[in-house]
Amino acid sequence: MPHRPDHGHPTKLVILGRDGTINRYRDDHVKSPEELEPLPGALEAIARLNHAGWHTVMATNQAGIGRGLVDMASLNAVHLRLNQLLAEKGGRLDAAFFCPHTPEEGCSCRKPLPGLIETIAERFDVDDLSKVHMVGASLRDLLTAQAAGCQPHLVKSGPLGQGGGQELAAVIAQVPGATVHESLAEFVDYLIHAERRARADASGQAAESDTEMGDLA
Repeated sequence: MPHRPDHGHPTKLVILGRDGTINRYRDDHVKSPEELEPLPGALEAIARLNHAGWHTVMATNQAGIGRGLVDMASLNAVHLRLNQLLAEKGGRLDAAFFCPHTPEEGCSCRKPLPGLIETIAERFDVDDLSKVHMVGASLRDLLTAQAAGCQPHLVKSGPLGQGGGQELAAVIAQVPGATVHESLAEFVDYLIHAERRARADASGQAAESDTEMGDLA
């Protein structure tokens, strides 16, 4: 069951892709827990998000199920292993959402369509997706974030990031406002620092307002 945020408090939510973002991408799909290879620093990065008060949810296309390459028991075993590895680092995923369909099935939940993200927003009582950060390793992830109205982030730890700079630049040009990071760990650095700056700016504005009130008195 997903971990629900407390009502009355704004939900700090990060949506993560899986392959190429958290674990090493495989052309032949991750079919068993033994094939799950976390990327360096990725599990620690999720734990840092958790400790900073962010809910982390995974959203992944798993067309291997629809094609008969992976069954539900295997997928559940992979995600159970991922959570076990995360727990060892002091982190967790609040939930894992996936689309099991092939492109030919014409569903609304397969990224880059926003159905999966909209389901996550409903489950976590998020009214404003513009405040939600979505991190992935492919153009599909960026387009999904754009379609859903999330803030798009690309990590270069997937196949796209290993290619030439021109290909990457062409992808980024398709999603104005996307931010590029070397890895999930670098994204977390970016997000935590941005949050600290925002808090400092808010505190400064409050202090300035208090001073003006004092002068008027």
